[in-house]
Amino acid sequence: MAELEIHHEGGHAGDPMGKRVGILAAILAVLLAMVTIASHRTHTAAIMHKSSANDAWAYYQSTRVKYHSVELGENLVSTLGRDSPAAAKMLEDYAGQKKKYEGQSKQIQEDAESKDHAAETDEQRALRFDIGEGLLEIGLVLSSLYFIARRKMFPVLGIIAGITGILFAATGLMV
Repeated sequence: MAELEIHHEGGHAGDPMGKRVGILAAILAVLLAMVTIASHRTHTAAIMHKSSANDAWAYYQSTRVKYHSVELGENLVSTLGRDSPAAAKMLEDYAGQKKKYEGQSKQIQEDAESKDHAAETDEQRALRFDIGEGLLEIGLVLSSLYFIARRKMFPVLGIIAGITGILFAATGLMV
């Protein structure tokens, strides 16, 4: 049976720069995975905060509708029969309800605004992670181009893009 030989363009032992670029690409890939996970988790947190904020705003609106219904009741009692003891009792009850709904609505509004702020902060953080992710991807691709072109400029550009991506991602942790 004839022997089959597989010819290689060049041995890997003869390219120490290729080994370094391979290690660089592996490091960039690991960093890229970490930043991608952080980005996805931050986007998820933003969605959850925004959903909670929307629920809080809906609750705020329902409380305000109740408040305005009580005002309407006060107006009707005042217009139709304020002098009776039952009307005075109703107006007193309405005043207590108005106070309750006013306090609730302020508290709910503060909670909704807080959740909106948390969602905005998460979106700002996620944007920085996204930019860092993109730059790390560019760095990985540029570094890998060394294996096609055998030009040292590609890993250098890859390192620059990778460092910039890491710095952008790191600013996402500080928001």
